[in-house]
Amino acid sequence: MKKYIQNFMKYEPLLMELVSRDIKTKYRRSILGVLWTLLNPLLMMIVLSFVFANIFRFQIENYALYLLSGQLLFNFFSESTSSAMSAIINNAPLIKKVYIPKYLFVISRIASSVINVMASFTALILVMVVTNAGLHYTIFLVIIPITIMIVFSTGIGLILASVAVKFRDMIHLYGVLTTVLMYLTPVIYPISDIPERLAIIVNLNPITGMLNIFRDLVLYNTIPSIGEFMVSTVTAFVSLAIGLYVFYKQQDKFILDI
Repeated sequence: MKKYIQNFMKYEPLLMELVSRDIKTKYRRSILGVLWTLLNPLLMMIVLSFVFANIFRFQIENYALYLLSGQLLFNFFSESTSSAMSAIINNAPLIKKVYIPKYLFVISRIASSVINVMASFTALILVMVVTNAGLHYTIFLVIIPITIMIVFSTGIGLILASVAVKFRDMIHLYGVLTTVLMYLTPVIYPISDIPERLAIIVNLNPITGMLNIFRDLVLYNTIPSIGEFMVSTVTAFVSLAIGLYVFYKQQDKFILDI
């Protein structure tokens, strides 16, 4: 383990450069640039709040905040894993020319998404201030569910990156899968408003537990139980362990397929 940590520290400057490059590439030739990380969740919140609060009539206090908080965490998972999936393929020319630990390309994509989610969290705080929703001391604990989600997304990202190198169709299929997953996560609806059988499936979704913890801390001034924290934490680290194992086993074959 000490060897891996030392190796990671050795390439830390390169990782920072990769993260910087990913962010610059994403917002290249964009007039508003990084400001879109604030505007995008706010604009989506306005549209979806109107649709689901007025047409579907979900009776949730501060529905705009409920929706925005759900978007924030789920969009991070979707964006980070989607970009991590193509990390090896997109960096094929560099991988073929010089030795670089291949996991750095995946980690850089996750790190770029972390920066974006911090900006989105700022947007959430602004909306809470404007709507007088009230900021509670529990909001300082929000780093816990966000960290859990980062660990979980890293594990999934490593798996997807390994699979996508061999099966490129996964890149196209994953967009459909994330859409299905969004509707199986209480991002836009409360679990209490869906049929009991579907609620069981939604509760089995690991993202649901992480999202519930996040909302409890940010919106409801409630500290979740130790059990809820433990389930989500174990799930995240199991995902990371599987991701590292799969990536380690496949990385030497990447050069043959990229």
